[in-house]
Amino acid sequence: MTDNFQVAIDGPASAGKSTIAKILATNLQYVYVDTGAMYRAITLAAKNAGVNYDDEAGVVDLLPTIALRFEPGTPVQRVFLNDQEVTDAIRSTEITNNVSLVSSYAAVRNDLVARQRDMAASQNVIMDGRDIGTTVLPDAPVKIFLIASVDERAQRRYQENLAKGMSVDLATLKAEIQARDYKDSHREISPLIQADDAILVDTTGHNIDEVVAIITNIIKDKQHQ
Repeated sequence: MTDNFQVAIDGPASAGKSTIAKILATNLQYVYVDTGAMYRAITLAAKNAGVNYDDEAGVVDLLPTIALRFEPGTPVQRVFLNDQEVTDAIRSTEITNNVSLVSSYAAVRNDLVARQRDMAASQNVIMDGRDIGTTVLPDAPVKIFLIASVDERAQRRYQENLAKGMSVDLATLKAEIQARDYKDSHREISPLIQADDAILVDTTGHNIDEVVAIITNIIKDKQHQ
């Protein structure tokens, strides 16, 4: 056990995890760990090395050569892969559509879970992902499972893409999110499931400030117990 305070936020794609987690971390002066960005960076490393995403052994062989780090940034945290900034590159449609496969590999998950636990051992953290409360930080005092309707998540992703100048139609985004949900919840290693002691927060119809307020109250209540 650690004396550092840990907040685990899990949930499906585009539920608002990263947005909410970053704001909470800033407000509470905690360190934000975007685990999804770490898996995306591994996926990008495979692409850059010319390794097929379905070549599990090839992807795993890359792990010892991969250095990851985060730096504060606005509006999103900056992500570096072997000292090269990949903040935007890891959010491409190709990486988005293949990260579930790469993150299903046991050796990849074991490697990144170890890195994530190291980060949480030395500082107060807010960590978001798919398996934080169940696998990475099972003893976290606060566990949130963040959800939203498929329609709302597709609309959010659509607006994000528009802001980045990316043109993807809403129906395609909805289908991709549904496919991602299925992959994440049916994979053999650390599937997307709500931890028994996690608090369910449905963000459908709520704005960011409302969700931040809800979770902030949950955290403060737990800290005062």
